[in-house]
Amino acid sequence: MTFSFPHCTALGLAFALLLVSAQPVRAAPDAATREAAVKLAVNVCGSCHGLEGRGDNPRIPRLAAQQRAYIEVQLKAFRNQSRGDHAAHEYMWGIASTLSDDVVAALADYLEAQAPATGIAAKNKEAAARGRELFEKGSPARGLPACTGCHGAAAEGLAVFPRLAGQHGEYLFIQMQSIRNRLRASPVMHGLIKQLTDDEIVSLAAYLESK
Repeated sequence: MTFSFPHCTALGLAFALLLVSAQPVRAAPDAATREAAVKLAVNVCGSCHGLEGRGDNPRIPRLAAQQRAYIEVQLKAFRNQSRGDHAAHEYMWGIASTLSDDVVAALADYLEAQAPATGIAAKNKEAAARGRELFEKGSPARGLPACTGCHGAAAEGLAVFPRLAGQHGEYLFIQMQSIRNRLRASPVMHGLIKQLTDDEIVSLAAYLESK
């Protein structure tokens, strides 16, 4: 079954809104919880993800300016061990198991508020250009919608759909492969990413890293 671009985009947005609306309305974390979350972000998260979430390790995601709803969903997936990619097994399952819902919410608020990382200039400009074309326009002949419908025109993300702009290309490549292999649950992406070639995934990663 092939969806038209508007239909597919609408489905993605509806799914995001459904996930967000299904979450209970939460009160803002209290001052003590916010303080604890900041200390955790600086002293624990920062050791891998970098100062204020703008790390330089290409295999570890940058979290600065990431969508709050996305961070909450992923931390809870680590905590309940439903996110099964390699990094989850190695480290994040253990870290997330110690976090209460309030601390998860406060961490998400803190990271979303940080200034985003600066993109890294593309080493392969042709690949990045192909990635931009695919991100902005999709592939009409194959029924692939533009990525902008869910991830935003500037790849800034939307609710549970993550910010991709300025993310490490190597990390993006690894995660797209994890989603393709169903190590990460991503109902919207599973049906789309399986249609991408490895070269297209590399091109998308190169473009997004450069934003």
